Amino acid sequence: MKILITAGPTREYLDDVRFLSNASSGRMGYAIAQSAIAAGHEVILVSGPVALPVPAGCEVISVEGTREMYDACLENFPACDGVIASAAVCDYGPCERFAGKRVKTGGPITIELVELPDIIAELGRRKAHRWSVGFALESQDAHQRAVEKLHKKNCDAIVLNRTTAIGAEDNSVELIDASATTVARWTGSKIDIADQLVEWITTHLAD
Repeated sequence: MKILITAGPTREYLDDVRFLSNASSGRMGYAIAQSAIAAGHEVILVSGPVALPVPAGCEVISVEGTREMYDACLENFPACDGVIASAAVCDYGPCERFAGKRVKTGGPITIELVELPDIIAELGRRKAHRWSVGFALESQDAHQRAVEKLHKKNCDAIVLNRTTAIGAEDNSVELIDASATTVARWTGSKIDIADQLVEWITTHLAD
């Protein structure tokens, strides 16, 4: 298979120095890319800014912003069999980017945020014969919110993990299939979880 994988955070710049982002390390997405390559699959990795070595044998497309990741995914998805969207993208960004570095004013400032494109939802709309696997990082009503995302984004499966996964070497996840059934629970290193996820996809989603 040829698999599109997204990984890492995105950054939305407030000015030329400051940005909105999150603490995602990209380890889960990079582990999935490594596992997929080891299993004999071809990988296109669309990665936000991370401090990780690129897995050998992987085509990597480096991006910063959510719109950049969106464009790269839409461009490359038609040539792939499926997508695993593990990136922690920014849902909102500033309406306008301030040119230069914003200086202190001595008082509060207001920044207007706008909603950014939903990458996995758009790929779900366009997937046709392809498959899509999303990730949901939740803290409250975790299972229900993951199921809602599964259906809203037209995924074939979704991986539910918690906020403790951010920046950690290990993870504990729940895999939910298209029928909203929990089909697996995995705990361990991110590479071990990646191996099991790639094996499940190969068995259940690949033609």
